[in-house]
Amino acid sequence: MGVYVGSLLHNSKAEDVTLIDLSKEFDVIVVGAGAAGIGVGITLENVGVENFLIVDRDTVGSSFTSWPDETRFITPSFPSNSIGMLDLNSIAIGISPAFSMKVEHPNGKEFADHLLDIAKYFDLPILQNTNVKNISKKKNIFTLECDEGNLLANNLIWAAGEFQYPNLNIFKGSELCLHNSQVRSWEHLEGDEFYIIGGFESGMDAAVNLSKLGKKVNVLDRAAPWEEHTTDPSISLSPYTVERLREQINHGRIKLIDNADIQRITKKENQYSIKIKGKSKPYVSETQPILATGFKSSLTIVDKFFDWEPEKSYALINDEDESTKTPGLFLVGPQVRHENLIFCFIYKYRQRFGVVANSIGNRLGLDTAVLEQYRHEGLYLDDLSCCGDECEC
Repeated sequence: MGVYVGSLLHNSKAEDVTLIDLSKEFDVIVVGAGAAGIGVGITLENVGVENFLIVDRDTVGSSFTSWPDETRFITPSFPSNSIGMLDLNSIAIGISPAFSMKVEHPNGKEFADHLLDIAKYFDLPILQNTNVKNISKKKNIFTLECDEGNLLANNLIWAAGEFQYPNLNIFKGSELCLHNSQVRSWEHLEGDEFYIIGGFESGMDAAVNLSKLGKKVNVLDRAAPWEEHTTDPSISLSPYTVERLREQINHGRIKLIDNADIQRITKKENQYSIKIKGKSKPYVSETQPILATGFKSSLTIVDKFFDWEPEKSYALINDEDESTKTPGLFLVGPQVRHENLIFCFIYKYRQRFGVVANSIGNRLGLDTAVLEQYRHEGLYLDDLSCCGDECEC
């Protein structure tokens, strides 16, 4: 691919960038320049890895800029480094989004700007607007096929996330719905009453924001996640969401409907018919139903390089978050899972940055002693035995 200019290869002044030879063989390539990719990139840099590259098909933090304008982080930011606790939305030691943005619950655009500022500060080598079309491995070398040519790496970290891969094929007629990730602002939706399919975080966020606009909202879910009581925030609604939901329910504009397993959705003229399994009478909506059933994993692009749990719900990785099938391929981000331990939020998966960096650093013969500070700051969790206990109250 020749020689390209850039640490950040877009809108950069010549004096602000370095030369990156993309024709060489990298020690590590990180796919994805979101919170996971930037966070593990900083960790690699701190360990002393110099010959690495971060690649993204779009720009730094682009998944966050795609959030609806009203959507905010459910985890609060607080600059608490002085008392030995890292900001819940931080991805690096000494960095606090709350300190730089002065916002407790940042929206997507604010956090994307934060990631870009961090990437520039640490002078991370990032190749943006580069789509990885295919990946192969031969003789311990990964080849990433891109439109401009091939990239070569000894180790590959998959940090592509999932927000850009909405799950649109859930049931018959689901293509008639509007996925919540396709909404730029809830103010743009016309109509007085809406049906939302999916009652977890994204569904409740849609319901709350529509209710704030004076709309009637019906939330359909085959379970009842709003009644789930567990200490694992990957399963139960966050306090931030419950608080906002309670306020809007008190206004009488939100109706929560459980045991609503969608069989199909049909459209006739300007009406949508939502058929529920076991119920003879469908719900009828004058507005396009909103699909809030989550996302497909970006791992579908590289699924052949992983062994999978019997029901194909998550990829199998070893204690170093390396594929049990393909040596040298590591997983970082919201898709990391170790049996019942789900690392789907920033403050969860960032705990594994140090684990991956330690593994790669050791293979490259680097001194990884710096990671002891990562352990102290909660960015290097390698003992998972403490993660499965429920609170007693």
